[in-house]
Amino acid sequence: MNLIDLCKPSNNINDIYIIAEAGINHNGDYSIAKRLCSEAKKLGCDSIKFQKRNVDLVYSRNYLEQTRISPWGNTQRDQKLGLELSLHEFNQIAEFCKEIEIDFSASAWDLESLELIESLKPKYHKVASAFITNLEFLRAVAKLQRPTFISTGMCELSDVDNAVEIFNSQNCPFILMHTVSTYPTSIENLNLKLIKFYQDRYKVNIGYSGHETGVSTTLFAVAMGAKVIERHFTLDRSMYGSDQSASLELEGMQKLVAGIRKYPKVLGNGVKTFSNVEKEVAVKLRYWEN
Repeated sequence: MNLIDLCKPSNNINDIYIIAEAGINHNGDYSIAKRLCSEAKKLGCDSIKFQKRNVDLVYSRNYLEQTRISPWGNTQRDQKLGLELSLHEFNQIAEFCKEIEIDFSASAWDLESLELIESLKPKYHKVASAFITNLEFLRAVAKLQRPTFISTGMCELSDVDNAVEIFNSQNCPFILMHTVSTYPTSIENLNLKLIKFYQDRYKVNIGYSGHETGVSTTLFAVAMGAKVIERHFTLDRSMYGSDQSASLELEGMQKLVAGIRKYPKVLGNGVKTFSNVEKEVAVKLRYWEN
């Protein structure tokens, strides 16, 4: 799918783009990361996305020295480093994704990581909700002029306005992603009407990044007009990790993808007709006057 075209406002429902958000659900294990790519492709997703950060740039020294028991050690640093893949491993993943023909990207959590991901020539960049208020980071992403998905959780409407202004000023194609940054998100807090509000306010295509459990509410987002769907994706929700509980396993992702792909078929063309198939039924069921 041409992502630059996808970023142009359109009512073509067939352009829904599905991202399997692997994030850090690989737990620093390259073999798990690679399998997530394979499974996402088998399930019919358009893309798989990871996360990349330099822990010494993202977190303070004081925070990294705090105690945290994990499979990798007893400090926050041990845990954060244990969840990271190396540049070499990301290179291998990017190449593997090319081989199996699924789009690859990773959300950068600092400027150094942004340069690293850009060097892999991803299909798009993703601004996580945690960075929508970081104007320096937004400008750095926008200057790359690569199609970008911008998540809008954890911020005020004025912050969304600022992000839109920055990307428009750099002529960088983008899609706003409605999201609620709680993990998992209760259905009462999803606020899916915001999708239409964003469409009307910014005149751009809108996506939806969901953190709820189940798939039906994400399908509602498609019905509201979302052109991009992103859901966290894991092999096993019982695995170690903060994102696992808000992720879909293989069966759940399969149901979601199947539901999204059916959506264009059930819409029809909106024109009332009396089809030949219905006429055959009418002959049997209608009362005909002599």
